Amino acid sequence: MLLKSPTEQRTVFLGEFSRTIGNLLLYPATMASKLQMGISQTARLEFPAAKAASVEVSAQTAESDVLKALSQIIDPDFGTDIVSCGFVKDLLIDEALGEVSFRLKLTTPACPIKDMFEQQANEVVANLHWVKNVKVTMSAQPAKPVFTGELPPGLQTISNIIAVSSCKNPEKRSIIPTEYLGVKLVSFGFAGQGRAIMRGPMVSGVIDQLLTTTEWGELDYLVIDMPPGTGDIQLTLCQVVPLTAAVIVTTPQKLAFIDVAKGVRMFSKLKVPCVAAVENMCHFDADGKRYYPLDRGSGSQVVQQFGIPHLFNLPIRPTLSASGDSGMPEVVADPLGEVAKTFQDLGVCVVQQCAKIRQQVSTAVTHDKVIKAIKVKVPDSDEEFFLHPTTVRRNDRSAQSVDEWTGEQKLQYSDVPEDIEPEEIRPMGNYAVSIVWPDGFSQIAPYDQLQTIERLVGVRA
Repeated sequence: MLLKSPTEQRTVFLGEFSRTIGNLLLYPATMASKLQMGISQTARLEFPAAKAASVEVSAQTAESDVLKALSQIIDPDFGTDIVSCGFVKDLLIDEALGEVSFRLKLTTPACPIKDMFEQQANEVVANLHWVKNVKVTMSAQPAKPVFTGELPPGLQTISNIIAVSSCKNPEKRSIIPTEYLGVKLVSFGFAGQGRAIMRGPMVSGVIDQLLTTTEWGELDYLVIDMPPGTGDIQLTLCQVVPLTAAVIVTTPQKLAFIDVAKGVRMFSKLKVPCVAAVENMCHFDADGKRYYPLDRGSGSQVVQQFGIPHLFNLPIRPTLSASGDSGMPEVVADPLGEVAKTFQDLGVCVVQQCAKIRQQVSTAVTHDKVIKAIKVKVPDSDEEFFLHPTTVRRNDRSAQSVDEWTGEQKLQYSDVPEDIEPEEIRPMGNYAVSIVWPDGFSQIAPYDQLQTIERLVGVRA
C-alpha cells in the first residue's frame, strides 16, 4: 500500500471536496437518493372536486390561512418557520376556485431538504378545507454575496467563499479558469516549472491576481485550497476576500493538533467560522480489522476544544490515492461508495452551514424605522439589543472621526444631529457592517464595537 504525503493527500481531498460541491449544484438528481435533492422546480397537486363543496372565503382570511399553515414548516438549520425566514414569495389565491400558488425561495440552489419543503408545503396548504388545487414553485437566491460592493470586480458574482486549510508549516491580466468535470479551477501550480520560487511579497501579489482577476462568472461556491501555515500568505488570502467559512483539514497525529490550533485561532480572529473538520488518513481496513497507523484523536480534539460542529474521517485507501493521480475523483468513479458518501455528507454540511451564516449575517444589524433604532442580533447568539442611531454615529473610530496619531476626537457630539437615521446598512463579511449616513459618510462598525456601545433600555420592536 502506497502512503501519500500529507500534501498529496490534501490535494486529493480538495479535488474530491470541490467535485462534491459541484455535484450538489450540477447533478442534484444523481445524488437524490443520498441527499434527498430532486430536480423538479415546479410541482402541482390536484384533488378531485368531490373533496368538498365550494366554500366562500374572504381574500384576507384566505391569505392568513395559507401563511398560518406554512408557518408550521420549520427550517431545521435556522430553527424558524419558513414564513418568518421570508421564503414564501408570489402568493396568489383564487378564493372562488379554491386555487393557491406560491414560490418558496430558498437560500441556496443546493438546499438538501428542498424536496422535503416542497412536499410539506403542498400537504399543509392542501389540508385547508377550502383549497382544491395547490401549485408550489421552488427557487433559490441568485449567486450574489451579501457584501458585493466591498469585493474586487472578479469576486462580485460569488456567493460563498470557503477556505480549506491544513494549517501546517512549510502586470494584471484577466485569467480564464480551466474547467474539468464541471468544476472551474485556477492554480498557483499553473505558473510552470521554475517560476514558483518567490519571496513573500511576490507570492502575495500572485495570490491577489489569481483571486481578483479570474473570470469566474456566477458561482455559488468558491473553494480556496489554503497553503500550509498561518503566516503572511494566509493573512493576505483572508484579507483579500471575505471568507464565508473555513473547513479545517488535519491528520490523526497529536503533533498535527498544534498546527491546526494555530489555524483555528487565526480564523477566529478574522471572524471566519470553522464549520467542519476533516481527519485525513485516519485508518485502513485489512484482514477484517481496522488499523490506525497514525494514532487517533487529533480530529476529535479539534472539535471538542474549539467547538467545531462537524467531524469527517477519511481512510487510507489505494483507490482514493489513485483518484488524485488519474484525475478521476472517487466521488465520480464510485459515487455510491463509502468515501463518496463522506464527501457528499461534507458537501451537504458546508452548504447548510453557509446558508445559515448568510442568513445570520444579513439580518444581524437592521434599522427599525418605526421605533427609529438600530437593532443588533449578535451572530451565533440569542442576544438582541437596540442602539440609538446618533450614538452609533458618534462612536465611529475611523480616521475621519478620531486623529490616528494623537487619539484626539475630531468628530464632536454637536456635529451629529439627534434625529439622524441611517440610509443603508449592509454586511461586510462576518465581522462588521457598513452604515451609510445622510451626509454621505460610510461608517464601518464591527460587531465587537457595537456590543460596547450604550444601549437603549425598555425598547421593543
